[in-house]
Amino acid sequence: MKSKAGKPKQIHELLYQALETEIGGLSIYETAVSCAVNADLKKEWKDYLEETRTHHRVLLTVFEQLGLDPEANSPGRDVVRHLGESLVKAMKMAINAGDPDAAQLVATECVVLAETKDHANWSLIGLIADQQTGREAKILKQAYDAVAVDEDHHLYHTQGWSRELWIESLGLPAVLPPPEEVKQVETAIGASRAEQSREKMLNH
Repeated sequence: MKSKAGKPKQIHELLYQALETEIGGLSIYETAVSCAVNADLKKEWKDYLEETRTHHRVLLTVFEQLGLDPEANSPGRDVVRHLGESLVKAMKMAINAGDPDAAQLVATECVVLAETKDHANWSLIGLIADQQTGREAKILKQAYDAVAVDEDHHLYHTQGWSRELWIESLGLPAVLPPPEEVKQVETAIGASRAEQSREKMLNH
């Protein structure tokens, strides 16, 4: 159902925040990769770093097509930048504390926090594309379709890694790689089902 036109100013604000989230994501993944002890997780995050580079390029194309200045600032963008820098700082603090396993846990949590915002941005971009008509909607739809599945992977799979590595750190039986990874989860429902299947996976 196509509805009334959205607020252009706020749509552009969302795009500025989305662009800044991807820029911050590059530093977050670079730092997270250096925190990863588990070889599978390290490989996963290296892939996500490459995908984030692609998402950044996709958004720069959107900005070009819509005639927006990718360098322009907004209050919301400043906040997003601050949060991204804070997550990188948190991981570096954990690395400096000298416990690699603990730093890896901190990194999974930082990635989950960053990807929660990233995932929300793209869900909203998808919603705008779906509810509006015209050239802007078409441009946003193209960008959303190019990125959405990656975003689901980044959030749900890292949530799984964070949970299972925490469980392992508590001295309890963990499923590694996590069920979300094994089952190639792409939706919130799939992530929930994967988590529920962990007991069964432990008993195999």
